[in-house]
Amino acid sequence: MSRTSAKSPGVYVDLDDLIALEYSGRKVSFLPRQSVHSLLSGRFASRLRGRGLNFEEIRDYRAGDDVRAIDWKVTARLRKPHIRVFNEERDRQTIIVVDQRLSMFFGSRRAMKSVTAAEAAAIGAWRVLGVGDRIGAIVFGDRELVEVKARRSRATVLQILAAIASQNQALGVGRGLVSAPAMLNTALDHARRRAPHDAAVIIISDFDGADTTTREAVTALARHNDVIAVLVHDPLQSDLPPSASMTVTDGELQIRLDVGRDSVRRSVSQATQDRLQGIFAWTHEIGIPVLPLSAAEDTAAQLRRLLGGLPARHGRTAVHGQTEAALG
Repeated sequence: MSRTSAKSPGVYVDLDDLIALEYSGRKVSFLPRQSVHSLLSGRFASRLRGRGLNFEEIRDYRAGDDVRAIDWKVTARLRKPHIRVFNEERDRQTIIVVDQRLSMFFGSRRAMKSVTAAEAAAIGAWRVLGVGDRIGAIVFGDRELVEVKARRSRATVLQILAAIASQNQALGVGRGLVSAPAMLNTALDHARRRAPHDAAVIIISDFDGADTTTREAVTALARHNDVIAVLVHDPLQSDLPPSASMTVTDGELQIRLDVGRDSVRRSVSQATQDRLQGIFAWTHEIGIPVLPLSAAEDTAAQLRRLLGGLPARHGRTAVHGQTEAALG
Protein backbone atom coordinates (compact mmCIF):
# COMPACT_ATOMS: atom_id res chain seq x y z
CA MET A 1 0.00 0.00 0.00
CA SER A 2 1.27 3.46 -0.86
CA ARG A 3 2.33 5.90 1.85
CA THR A 4 -0.50 8.30 0.91
CA SER A 5 -3.15 5.60 1.12
CA ALA A 6 -1.79 4.20 4.37
CA LYS A 7 -1.85 7.64 6.04
CA SER A 8 -5.28 8.60 4.70
CA PRO A 9 -7.63 5.61 4.60
CA GLY A 10 -10.85 6.58 2.89
CA VAL A 11 -9.22 9.62 1.28
CA TYR A 12 -7.15 7.83 -1.35
CA VAL A 13 -6.87 4.34 -2.80
CA ASP A 14 -3.95 2.62 -4.47
CA LEU A 15 -3.62 -0.36 -6.78
CA ASP A 16 -3.29 -2.85 -3.92
CA ASP A 17 -6.56 -1.60 -2.42
CA LEU A 18 -8.42 -2.18 -5.68
CA ILE A 19 -6.85 -5.57 -6.38
CA ALA A 20 -7.97 -6.68 -2.91
CA LEU A 21 -11.60 -6.21 -4.00
CA GLU A 22 -11.43 -9.16 -6.41
CA TYR A 23 -13.17 -11.44 -3.92
CA SER A 24 -15.96 -8.89 -3.42
CA GLY A 25 -16.53 -8.90 -7.17
CA ARG A 26 -17.35 -12.58 -7.08
CA LYS A 27 -20.27 -11.94 -4.73
CA VAL A 28 -22.05 -9.29 -6.78
CA SER A 29 -24.39 -9.91 -9.69
CA PHE A 30 -25.36 -7.02 -11.92
CA LEU A 31 -28.43 -8.98 -13.00
CA PRO A 32 -31.53 -7.52 -11.31
CA ARG A 33 -33.17 -10.32 -9.34
CA GLN A 34 -35.08 -8.25 -6.81
CA SER A 35 -38.59 -9.00 -5.66
CA VAL A 36 -41.38 -6.55 -6.38
CA HIS A 37 -40.99 -5.15 -2.85
CA SER A 38 -37.27 -4.47 -3.09
CA LEU A 39 -35.50 -1.12 -3.24
CA LEU A 40 -35.15 -1.35 -7.00
CA SER A 41 -38.77 -2.28 -7.64
CA GLY A 42 -40.05 0.04 -10.33
CA ARG A 43 -36.56 1.11 -11.35
CA PHE A 44 -35.90 -1.94 -13.47
CA ALA A 45 -38.81 -1.96 -15.90
CA SER A 46 -37.37 -5.07 -17.51
CA ARG A 47 -34.35 -7.35 -17.35
CA LEU A 48 -31.20 -6.11 -18.97
CA ARG A 49 -30.53 -7.39 -22.45
CA GLY A 50 -27.90 -9.94 -21.56
CA ARG A 51 -25.84 -11.66 -24.20
CA GLY A 52 -27.29 -12.05 -27.64
CA LEU A 53 -28.36 -15.30 -29.24
CA ASN A 54 -26.88 -16.60 -32.47
CA PHE A 55 -29.04 -18.85 -34.68
CA GLU A 56 -27.52 -22.31 -35.07
CA GLU A 57 -30.01 -24.66 -36.80
CA ILE A 58 -33.55 -25.94 -37.21
CA ARG A 59 -34.01 -29.53 -36.03
CA ASP A 60 -36.72 -32.02 -35.11
CA TYR A 61 -38.61 -31.34 -31.90
CA ARG A 62 -37.53 -33.64 -29.07
CA ALA A 63 -39.19 -34.45 -25.78
CA GLY A 64 -38.29 -31.81 -23.24
CA ASP A 65 -37.66 -29.02 -25.76
CA ASP A 66 -39.22 -25.64 -25.06
CA VAL A 67 -42.42 -25.41 -27.11
CA ARG A 68 -41.82 -21.66 -27.43
CA ALA A 69 -38.89 -22.48 -29.73
CA ILE A 70 -41.09 -24.29 -32.27
CA ASP A 71 -40.82 -22.86 -35.78
CA TRP A 72 -44.42 -23.03 -36.89
CA LYS A 73 -43.75 -22.28 -40.55
CA VAL A 74 -41.29 -25.15 -40.90
CA THR A 75 -43.55 -27.38 -38.81
CA ALA A 76 -46.53 -26.68 -41.10
CA ARG A 77 -44.49 -27.22 -44.25
CA LEU A 78 -42.91 -30.52 -43.15
CA ARG A 79 -45.91 -31.66 -41.08
CA LYS A 80 -43.62 -32.50 -38.19
CA PRO A 81 -42.63 -30.33 -35.20
CA HIS A 82 -39.32 -28.49 -35.65
CA ILE A 83 -37.61 -25.98 -33.38
CA ARG A 84 -35.11 -23.21 -33.90
CA VAL A 85 -31.87 -23.70 -31.93
CA PHE A 86 -29.75 -20.78 -30.77
CA ASN A 87 -26.33 -20.57 -29.17
CA GLU A 88 -25.68 -17.92 -26.55
CA GLU A 89 -23.34 -15.23 -27.75
CA ARG A 90 -20.20 -15.49 -25.63
CA ASP A 91 -18.41 -12.30 -26.56
CA ARG A 92 -19.80 -9.18 -24.95
CA GLN A 93 -18.03 -6.08 -23.75
CA THR A 94 -18.61 -3.96 -20.68
CA ILE A 95 -17.36 -0.39 -20.44
CA ILE A 96 -17.01 1.20 -17.01
CA VAL A 97 -16.98 5.01 -16.96
CA VAL A 98 -15.32 6.20 -13.73
CA ASP A 99 -15.43 9.77 -12.42
CA GLN A 100 -12.36 11.01 -10.52
CA ARG A 101 -12.91 14.78 -10.71
CA LEU A 102 -12.51 17.30 -7.90
CA SER A 103 -16.26 17.22 -7.28
CA MET A 104 -15.77 13.61 -6.20
CA PHE A 105 -13.09 14.60 -3.66
CA PHE A 106 -15.60 15.01 -0.85
CA GLY A 107 -16.54 12.79 2.06
CA SER A 108 -17.97 13.23 5.53
CA ARG A 109 -17.81 9.77 7.09
CA ARG A 110 -16.38 6.54 5.71
CA ALA A 111 -14.71 7.68 2.49
CA MET A 112 -14.48 10.26 -0.25
CA LYS A 113 -16.90 9.90 -3.14
CA SER A 114 -13.85 9.38 -5.36
CA VAL A 115 -12.80 6.37 -3.26
CA THR A 116 -16.32 4.92 -3.32
CA ALA A 117 -16.42 5.27 -7.13
CA ALA A 118 -13.00 3.61 -7.44
CA GLU A 119 -14.13 0.69 -5.26
CA ALA A 120 -17.37 0.23 -7.20
CA ALA A 121 -15.47 0.26 -10.50
CA ALA A 122 -12.99 -2.32 -9.23
CA ILE A 123 -15.75 -4.63 -8.00
CA GLY A 124 -17.54 -4.31 -11.32
CA ALA A 125 -14.39 -4.95 -13.35
CA TRP A 126 -13.50 -8.09 -11.40
CA ARG A 127 -17.07 -9.34 -11.74
CA VAL A 128 -17.16 -8.86 -15.50
CA LEU A 129 -13.84 -10.66 -15.93
CA GLY A 130 -15.05 -13.43 -13.64
CA VAL A 131 -17.96 -14.28 -15.93
CA GLY A 132 -15.73 -14.31 -19.01
CA ASP A 133 -16.68 -11.06 -20.71
CA ARG A 134 -14.46 -8.33 -22.11
CA ILE A 135 -13.92 -5.36 -19.82
CA GLY A 136 -12.83 -1.87 -20.77
CA ALA A 137 -12.96 1.53 -19.09
CA ILE A 138 -12.94 5.27 -19.44
CA VAL A 139 -11.39 6.91 -16.38
CA PHE A 140 -11.63 10.69 -16.28
CA GLY A 141 -10.65 13.56 -14.06
CA ASP A 142 -10.72 17.32 -14.52
CA ARG A 143 -7.81 17.47 -16.96
CA GLU A 144 -7.18 13.93 -18.16
CA LEU A 145 -9.13 11.05 -19.64
CA VAL A 146 -7.73 7.52 -19.97
CA GLU A 147 -9.30 4.87 -22.19
CA VAL A 148 -8.63 1.15 -21.76
CA LYS A 149 -9.73 -1.01 -24.68
CA ALA A 150 -12.05 -3.86 -23.74
CA ARG A 151 -10.29 -7.20 -23.48
CA ARG A 152 -10.83 -10.43 -21.61
CA SER A 153 -7.74 -10.60 -19.42
CA ARG A 154 -6.53 -10.01 -15.91
CA ALA A 155 -3.89 -7.67 -17.29
CA THR A 156 -6.66 -5.42 -18.65
CA VAL A 157 -8.36 -5.23 -15.26
CA LEU A 158 -5.03 -4.33 -13.64
CA GLN A 159 -4.52 -1.64 -16.30
CA ILE A 160 -7.95 -0.19 -15.48
CA LEU A 161 -7.32 -0.26 -11.75
CA ALA A 162 -3.92 1.38 -12.18
CA ALA A 163 -5.52 4.22 -14.18
CA ILE A 164 -8.15 4.70 -11.48
CA ALA A 165 -5.59 4.70 -8.67
CA SER A 166 -3.36 7.16 -10.52
CA GLN A 167 -6.14 9.70 -11.05
CA ASN A 168 -7.46 9.16 -7.54
CA GLN A 169 -4.10 9.95 -5.97
CA ALA A 170 -3.78 13.09 -8.09
CA LEU A 171 -6.83 14.64 -6.41
CA GLY A 172 -6.47 17.31 -3.74
CA VAL A 173 -6.56 21.03 -3.12
CA GLY A 174 -3.50 23.02 -4.15
CA ARG A 175 -2.37 20.55 -6.81
CA GLY A 176 -3.13 22.71 -9.81
CA LEU A 177 -6.46 21.05 -10.58
CA VAL A 178 -9.33 23.19 -11.79
CA SER A 179 -12.88 21.86 -11.67
CA ALA A 180 -14.07 20.85 -15.15
CA PRO A 181 -17.74 19.81 -15.14
CA ALA A 182 -17.70 19.39 -18.94
CA MET A 183 -15.37 16.38 -18.64
CA LEU A 184 -18.43 14.28 -17.80
CA ASN A 185 -19.88 14.86 -21.26
CA THR A 186 -16.48 14.31 -22.85
CA ALA A 187 -16.22 10.92 -21.15
CA LEU A 188 -19.73 9.96 -22.31
CA ASP A 189 -18.82 10.90 -25.89
CA HIS A 190 -15.86 8.55 -25.67
CA ALA A 191 -18.14 5.84 -24.26
CA ARG A 192 -20.49 6.19 -27.23
CA ARG A 193 -17.60 5.58 -29.61
CA ARG A 194 -16.38 2.59 -27.60
CA ALA A 195 -19.86 1.03 -27.24
CA PRO A 196 -21.83 1.50 -30.49
CA HIS A 197 -24.22 -1.38 -29.71
CA ASP A 198 -24.91 -4.46 -27.56
CA ALA A 199 -22.51 -3.49 -24.80
CA ALA A 200 -23.02 -2.91 -21.11
CA VAL A 201 -22.05 0.55 -19.85
CA ILE A 202 -21.69 1.37 -16.15
CA ILE A 203 -21.40 5.09 -15.39
CA ILE A 204 -20.05 5.75 -11.88
CA SER A 205 -20.18 9.44 -10.99
CA ASP A 206 -21.74 12.12 -8.83
CA PHE A 207 -22.96 13.65 -12.14
CA ASP A 208 -21.78 17.10 -11.14
CA GLY A 209 -22.30 19.39 -14.12
CA ALA A 210 -24.91 17.13 -15.73
CA ASP A 211 -27.03 19.05 -18.24
CA THR A 212 -29.24 18.44 -21.26
CA THR A 213 -26.19 17.30 -23.25
CA THR A 214 -25.47 14.70 -20.56
CA ARG A 215 -29.01 13.41 -20.73
CA GLU A 216 -28.88 13.22 -24.53
CA ALA A 217 -25.60 11.31 -24.41
CA VAL A 218 -26.95 8.80 -21.88
CA THR A 219 -30.15 8.41 -23.94
CA ALA A 220 -28.09 7.70 -27.07
CA LEU A 221 -26.00 5.14 -25.18
CA ALA A 222 -29.08 3.41 -23.79
CA ARG A 223 -30.70 3.20 -27.23
CA HIS A 224 -28.43 0.32 -28.30
CA ASN A 225 -26.72 -0.73 -25.06
CA ASP A 226 -27.54 -1.64 -21.47
CA VAL A 227 -26.70 1.32 -19.23
CA ILE A 228 -26.55 1.52 -15.45
CA ALA A 229 -25.94 4.87 -13.74
CA VAL A 230 -24.34 4.60 -10.31
CA LEU A 231 -24.99 7.92 -8.56
CA VAL A 232 -22.33 8.42 -5.87
CA HIS A 233 -23.37 10.81 -3.12
CA ASP A 234 -22.48 11.87 0.40
CA PRO A 235 -25.32 12.41 2.89
CA LEU A 236 -23.77 15.61 4.24
CA GLN A 237 -24.25 17.35 0.89
CA SER A 238 -28.02 17.04 1.04
CA ASP A 239 -28.47 17.10 4.83
CA LEU A 240 -26.29 19.86 6.21
CA PRO A 241 -25.95 20.26 10.01
CA PRO A 242 -27.84 23.20 11.57
CA SER A 243 -24.71 24.86 12.96
CA ALA A 244 -21.47 24.50 11.05
CA SER A 245 -19.28 26.05 8.39
CA MET A 246 -17.65 24.43 5.38
CA THR A 247 -15.03 25.38 2.82
CA VAL A 248 -15.85 24.91 -0.86
CA THR A 249 -13.09 24.94 -3.47
CA ASP A 250 -12.61 24.44 -7.20
CA GLY A 251 -9.01 23.40 -6.60
CA GLU A 252 -7.62 26.93 -6.57
CA LEU A 253 -10.11 29.40 -5.14
CA GLN A 254 -11.81 28.74 -1.81
CA ILE A 255 -14.92 30.15 -0.17
CA ARG A 256 -16.17 29.53 3.34
CA LEU A 257 -19.91 28.93 3.72
CA ASP A 258 -21.72 29.51 6.98
CA VAL A 259 -24.22 26.66 6.67
CA GLY A 260 -25.48 27.49 10.14
CA ARG A 261 -27.54 30.21 8.49
CA ASP A 262 -30.90 28.81 7.41
CA SER A 263 -30.87 30.58 4.05
CA VAL A 264 -27.42 29.24 3.11
CA ARG A 265 -28.20 25.73 4.33
CA ARG A 266 -31.48 25.61 2.41
CA SER A 267 -29.86 26.95 -0.76
CA VAL A 268 -27.01 24.40 -0.74
CA SER A 269 -29.28 21.49 0.20
CA GLN A 270 -31.85 22.43 -2.46
CA ALA A 271 -29.21 22.62 -5.18
CA THR A 272 -27.96 19.15 -4.26
CA GLN A 273 -31.45 17.69 -4.07
CA ASP A 274 -32.38 19.15 -7.44
CA ARG A 275 -29.31 17.57 -9.04
CA LEU A 276 -29.94 14.17 -7.47
CA GLN A 277 -33.63 14.16 -8.38
CA GLY A 278 -32.80 15.15 -11.93
CA ILE A 279 -30.55 12.11 -12.32
CA PHE A 280 -32.99 9.74 -10.60
CA ALA A 281 -35.66 10.91 -13.06
CA TRP A 282 -33.69 9.18 -15.84
CA THR A 283 -35.16 5.90 -14.61
CA HIS A 284 -38.59 6.86 -15.92
CA GLU A 285 -37.54 9.29 -18.63
CA ILE A 286 -34.82 7.21 -20.27
CA GLY A 287 -35.55 3.77 -18.85
CA ILE A 288 -32.20 3.06 -17.20
CA PRO A 289 -31.61 2.00 -13.58
CA VAL A 290 -30.06 4.70 -11.40
CA LEU A 291 -28.43 3.22 -8.30
CA PRO A 292 -27.73 5.43 -5.26
CA LEU A 293 -24.31 4.67 -3.78
CA SER A 294 -23.43 6.39 -0.51
CA ALA A 295 -19.84 7.27 0.32
CA ALA A 296 -20.79 6.90 4.00
CA GLU A 297 -21.35 3.12 3.77
CA ASP A 298 -19.35 0.08 2.71
CA THR A 299 -19.33 -0.07 -1.10
CA ALA A 300 -19.41 -3.85 -1.58
CA ALA A 301 -22.24 -4.29 0.92
CA GLN A 302 -24.32 -1.64 -0.82
CA LEU A 303 -23.82 -3.22 -4.24
CA ARG A 304 -24.85 -6.61 -2.91
CA ARG A 305 -27.94 -5.07 -1.37
CA LEU A 306 -28.88 -3.03 -4.44
CA LEU A 307 -28.10 -5.58 -7.11
CA GLY A 308 -28.57 -8.87 -5.33
CA GLY A 309 -26.15 -11.70 -4.68
CA LEU A 310 -25.46 -14.60 -6.92
CA PRO A 311 -28.12 -17.34 -7.14
CA ALA A 312 -27.69 -20.41 -4.97
CA ARG A 313 -26.00 -23.38 -6.58
CA HIS A 314 -28.42 -26.16 -7.40
CA GLY A 315 -27.15 -28.32 -10.19
CA ARG A 316 -26.56 -27.40 -13.81
CA THR A 317 -29.30 -24.82 -14.12
CA ALA A 318 -27.94 -22.61 -11.36
CA VAL A 319 -24.36 -23.03 -12.54
CA HIS A 320 -25.38 -21.94 -16.03
CA GLY A 321 -27.14 -18.92 -14.54
CA GLN A 322 -23.93 -17.89 -12.81
CA THR A 323 -22.07 -17.75 -16.11
CA GLU A 324 -24.20 -14.87 -17.38
CA ALA A 325 -22.60 -11.51 -18.03
CA ALA A 326 -22.23 -9.13 -15.16
CA LEU A 327 -24.70 -6.78 -16.74
CA GLY A 328 -27.05 -9.15 -18.47
